[in-house]
Amino acid sequence: MSDRLSATFAALSDPTRRAMLARLALREMSVSELAEPFDMSLPAISKHLKVLEKAGLVSRGKEAQWRPCRLEAEALKPVDEWLAHYRALWEARLDRLDAYLTELQAATKEKKRGRRKA
Repeated sequence: MSDRLSATFAALSDPTRRAMLARLALREMSVSELAEPFDMSLPAISKHLKVLEKAGLVSRGKEAQWRPCRLEAEALKPVDEWLAHYRALWEARLDRLDAYLTELQAATKEKKRGRRKA
């Protein structure tokens, strides 16, 4: 994948990687700490981490013998910017639906009032 957005979406497509990012959003962790809740081998966890690193979503530091993994939340900004257009589209559609339902509700109330008078 040549563009960053595609690499990010590919990394986010896997539920294990999304769960790893959620854990890293809480704090930095070593690979073994990060692997704790997952029923998979450390090499499998490392493969997932490599995909996240390649997408720029995770970085690994080096502090003596400890290599903490940390979330690079800024890498999610292009995803948010890409989604902004669609978010605006859906908000506009929901606003139109809300206006229509308000009109429908008002018309229903008017009908009921008309029946009571008759």
